[in-house]
Amino acid sequence: MPAPRRYATDAIVLSRFDYGEADRILTLLTPGGGKIKAIAKGIRRQKSRIGGSLEPFAELRLALAHGRTFDVVTQVEVIHPWLRMRDDLVSFGTASYLGELADRTQEERHAGESIYLLLKRAFELLDTGMAPTRVARWYEMHLADELGVRPEVDRCVECGRLLEADERYRWMPPLGGVLCERCPGPPQDRTPLSLEALKVLKAYQRMDVEALAALRIRPAVEAEVEGAMRAFLAYSLDRSPRSLAFLDEIRAERRATAAPA
Repeated sequence: MPAPRRYATDAIVLSRFDYGEADRILTLLTPGGGKIKAIAKGIRRQKSRIGGSLEPFAELRLALAHGRTFDVVTQVEVIHPWLRMRDDLVSFGTASYLGELADRTQEERHAGESIYLLLKRAFELLDTGMAPTRVARWYEMHLADELGVRPEVDRCVECGRLLEADERYRWMPPLGGVLCERCPGPPQDRTPLSLEALKVLKAYQRMDVEALAALRIRPAVEAEVEGAMRAFLAYSLDRSPRSLAFLDEIRAERRATAAPA
């Protein structure tokens, strides 16, 4: 029996771009169908019934029809607009980064419910006002876990020895985690890692997200962990997400505004 032409699904809009005179192409993440491309016809016309609903980083209930090149959006219901997340530029920039990571790591038409739920939870956390840096690190670590590239932070990636508190560590994305002081490793990409940063990386792997929100972490350590996870994912994905430039720019502007005159 042929598959039904029309179907309904929950979806998060990852990205969109204008197409033709009035249409828009959407990249959607769905729990059952994974990443799909869909077209919203006539959405850019003033009289479009669904024009204001298909915003990036909202959870929607969509009715679609299978098409030759793109599935066609026929109905839209907004489930979670996550409006507070959109009102803060840093939260919105972080959402853009997390959405791009989901887009980059998912193949079209491959079921990805775990990634969908992970991204949805991250957007919920951003909408509640949790620190965007904490949400991003939690998401990065769990995304790496889902992709099967969980970084090793307990043992040396070269010799397998348990890491000790009184030694020096190096962060080695090409090898998959932390290198102990006894192993020379390759000469390139050897970034020192502090004990505090190592503990925070372990926390992101093991603690639930509510407990992570309450941690007191020095800004310098936050920055060190951020750099470590960015380098790890850039190596795993073979390049850095483009949205990071926008996120870093608005964060720099916010720091400059907050700095005393």
